[in-house]
Amino acid sequence: MSADPHIRSVAPAWLERPADANGLAPAVWPAAATRGADGVLELGGIPATALRERFGTPLYVVDEDEVRGTARRTLDAFRAAAALHGVQARVYYAGKAFLSTEVVRWVTEEGLAVDVCSGGELAVALAAGADPARLGFHGNNKSMAELERAVEAGIGSIVIDSLIEIERLAAILERRGATQAVLLRVNSGVHAETHDFLATAHEDQKFGFTLTDAPAAAARIRELPGLELVGLHCHIGSQIFGTAGFEESASRLVELHAELREGGELPVLNLGGGFGIAYTSVDDPTPIEALALGIAEAVARQCEVRGIPVPNLAFEPGRAIVGRAGVTLYEIGTTKPVALESGDFRLYVSVDGGMSDNARPALYGAQFSARIASRASDVEPVLTRVVGKHCESGDIVVDAEYLPGDVSPGDMLAVPATGAYCFSLSNNYNYVPRPPVVALRGGEARVIVRGETIDDLLARDAGLSTVHDGRELAGAPTEGRQRMPVPSERSEPK
Repeated sequence: MSADPHIRSVAPAWLERPADANGLAPAVWPAAATRGADGVLELGGIPATALRERFGTPLYVVDEDEVRGTARRTLDAFRAAAALHGVQARVYYAGKAFLSTEVVRWVTEEGLAVDVCSGGELAVALAAGADPARLGFHGNNKSMAELERAVEAGIGSIVIDSLIEIERLAAILERRGATQAVLLRVNSGVHAETHDFLATAHEDQKFGFTLTDAPAAAARIRELPGLELVGLHCHIGSQIFGTAGFEESASRLVELHAELREGGELPVLNLGGGFGIAYTSVDDPTPIEALALGIAEAVARQCEVRGIPVPNLAFEPGRAIVGRAGVTLYEIGTTKPVALESGDFRLYVSVDGGMSDNARPALYGAQFSARIASRASDVEPVLTRVVGKHCESGDIVVDAEYLPGDVSPGDMLAVPATGAYCFSLSNNYNYVPRPPVVALRGGEARVIVRGETIDDLLARDAGLSTVHDGRELAGAPTEGRQRMPVPSERSEPK
């Protein structure tokens, strides 16, 4: 059922009714996203319909050129800003945003280091051939095995998050006769202007040391052989616009930095990441060049006040590198006009994915945009809510968007700015297989992470009978959704 284009609707105050419901907001979509003469969305020069035919839906699509270009631009911006104050800057790619061996290769080839926060992420980075000396290791509960592997690999730095971790790491280093550069994670007390679950510099949270407790932790690190304290680390949150929060946090960190320098040099100040991107047409993120200049200037100014040299700077953008490069493609299954208590209507558009491939709206109310990808339409736009196929009322993909009133089953829908934290948070809720990830470059598409099938999910079920009953457990996969045998498919002995 399609919506009547004249249905009344109530939109959130921030949502602007588009003059053209086919239009692609430049700040939200990859630079190479366009519409062809037939109205079909093209990503990296490839029609979305061709991607669906080859790989199926749902489908994560990542523009490799966009990732590489953004990585270069970000590194150039921070290096230039630091150079104005006579110091160097290192940019780590925050792997938690989206990590695969291909992505590690892209960012390291463009000059970035890589930040990991689990043994699994460390394994991916090493498998991709990343230089261990250019890796940083985060985490509030690193296991002994993870720390052991990091030291064994020769990791560049470990960010210390607790007193217990200091002792764990020191024991490993003593046993190995090794040394390890470490940074001390500090809560600056600056709260980012974002959702509470995204703000990570509150005093009442799991990460790091308060400004009050940090000196004692630093002293303990310096007491122990093998541990080399090289600097401080702070991360104030995610999806942040503007420089005010970073500048205030820098002020507090520099004060602590100056105090700790009395016990030895601290050559590095890592101010984390959290730089925001546009998810909707009304979002106005701060250009990375402005962020770099503003933060570097704030650090230099605070150092000058205290009469100390400016330390080398480090940053950890993740979303800002890959977010805009990603687009998720879906197929619409049903549409349903729903009457609201106010007497207005909202059109519900259900797609073949949902919170299993994009958990962000359900986790913290993240907003996204959407456009019909398989055609253009001149029908008047109506207020819609794009929802997934999961048995959960909170399974929302796009909470509020204007789509043409003739949006129908079989249409393709594209959701932009899904390069960060969508694949990373993907799951198998309702036993839905995770989609493949396809990279685009030079007009070509290739799978960089294989998608799952029902057979893959059943293969992990230890209770599955080994008796083959002759039934096919899943249909023939499209490319990127490789079929994996399950125990029931083993041949019976003759």
